[in-house]
Amino acid sequence: MSDQTTVEHRASRIKLLLMDCDGVLTDGRIWIVDGDDQKAFNTQDGLGLELLHRAGISSGIISGRESSAVQQRADALGVLFVYQAVENKVAAFEHILAKAAIKPSEVAYIGDDLNDVPLLRRSELAVAVADATDETKHHAHYVTRAAGGDGAVRETIELILKAQNRWEDLVKRYLD
Repeated sequence: MSDQTTVEHRASRIKLLLMDCDGVLTDGRIWIVDGDDQKAFNTQDGLGLELLHRAGISSGIISGRESSAVQQRADALGVLFVYQAVENKVAAFEHILAKAAIKPSEVAYIGDDLNDVPLLRRSELAVAVADATDETKHHAHYVTRAAGGDGAVRETIELILKAQNRWEDLVKRYLD
């Protein structure tokens, strides 16, 4: 199988999409205003997550930092699992899989930095954003064309939904 065929095969099996936040859903910059983190999120990633959920695929965020902005965005988009201020991402990953009754062979994970590598190595579809560290990219099955915070999550969702032959049905309501 070609690399693209292998990636598509892996994507066709996904039932849960997990991701880091800073550097994946955001561009990695953090503004601290009045003691709270402020973050900017990409609206195309947001619509992508809505489409993913309509397809019956759950999502979650595992972040080393805590921010009310992340929780607000996750709630608005229907992100089922939100784990913040996580010191041990592997333990959070395993906890989510147990709660969701999902196997690692049904999980995609998107990361950008060294602390994401253990989760990439445990996931069926390991995705690194375009501006991820070299070490992170080395452990990915797929590296997005888009940078973190600039549509990388949407790109990954399109890959998954197209591999599962769900994309066209989900977007036709916007195109008719």
